Amino acid sequence: MPRTSTTIDNSHLVIDTGMVQPNATTIVERKGLGHPDTLADHLAERLSRAYSRYTVEHFGAVLHHNFDKLALLGGASEVRYGAGGMTSPVRVLVNGRAAPMCGGEPIPVTEIVEAEVRSFFAERLAEVSGHLDITFNITSNSSPGAVLTGDAVPDRTRWFNPRSIDDLRERRVRLSNDTSLGTGWAPENPFESFVRELVDHFSGESEFTLSRAWCGSDVKLMGYWDGDQADVVLCVPQKSRHVGSRAEYVRNTESVLAECYRLAGLRLPGSKARFRLNARDVPERDELYLTYTGSSIESGDEGVAGRGNRVNGLITPLRPMNLEGANGKNPVYHVGKLYNVAAQRLANRLYEATGGHAEVHLVSTTGQRLDQPWRILVRLSSPDAEVDKVQALVMEALGEFPALTDELVSDGIVLS
Repeated sequence: MPRTSTTIDNSHLVIDTGMVQPNATTIVERKGLGHPDTLADHLAERLSRAYSRYTVEHFGAVLHHNFDKLALLGGASEVRYGAGGMTSPVRVLVNGRAAPMCGGEPIPVTEIVEAEVRSFFAERLAEVSGHLDITFNITSNSSPGAVLTGDAVPDRTRWFNPRSIDDLRERRVRLSNDTSLGTGWAPENPFESFVRELVDHFSGESEFTLSRAWCGSDVKLMGYWDGDQADVVLCVPQKSRHVGSRAEYVRNTESVLAECYRLAGLRLPGSKARFRLNARDVPERDELYLTYTGSSIESGDEGVAGRGNRVNGLITPLRPMNLEGANGKNPVYHVGKLYNVAAQRLANRLYEATGGHAEVHLVSTTGQRLDQPWRILVRLSSPDAEVDKVQALVMEALGEFPALTDELVSDGIVLS
């Protein structure tokens, strides 16, 4: 496998070409919109965006914050055919940090967070929105490194209490907040794309769900594919208010399975597919995936930011991936967010440019310039990729972090 190695500024760039294409064997998981981990991820990111927008509007910059340690603790519910309700609230543990003021002007952090939490659940899981217990564990402590040597106040102690936005070092130069990495690859194979589509089909708005009020959103799929055969285990909950009997529940599961096979025929032509739905069901004992809200967060389950889908929306143990949770991180200099988005976008561009498989790994060193990763590894299956063009695409991607921050704050990017 030919290798080109070069140093650009403070970055060591390695480009491997002619790498072996990944084989067809695939294990892939995706958690749907109502899964507790997806709820935690998306809520954490909503809080980061809401706080960022407020500080940009009022002070002209994104102030220091992170909400990427958010957790949800399941409530309790009663479920009956044709009825049901919440008996204990879902606990929302807002764990993180946020600057509480700038230049002496207070920032209503708690109010911003509470409004966003309630708005999020009203949109995503309406049955839960009136049954929330929100705990605010938000500090404004700076990271270690501020050594006192006299009467002077170290700059680091002002990170979460700036006198003005001029105290924000990242307005002069963006430095990586951590030693971490971002990973991306392209393209997806047909089965990976099918898994994404199928989960979204049942957990989001689709012709199927819009015409079936009983379909819940806490969908989860685990799939195995060898290139010829697909084997899928799928969970799709039903909402108890819209299911009047055991027989009706069973009929609904049959319609879900029929839809799975229909879509598999369209997306995986020529492949054999097998689906197992709600594998823990024991209908004769009325042990069913029947819920009041359509999500297991209603009763006992937990969701934690960072445990869900990766930035590309999938969990793929046979593909390169990392364990960074991007949602809720600061969009200005947190490499766990920015490098994963940048690596995935760069991999997509390299695939389009070379026509072959592409992997990108961006590795940071804490305190080093954000746009100059410590290590950059690009691996391409194309044996004749033009190194100069690859380097140009890499440098283009590294120059886009300010625009990426603006996109994350203004438009939002689905990170899981």
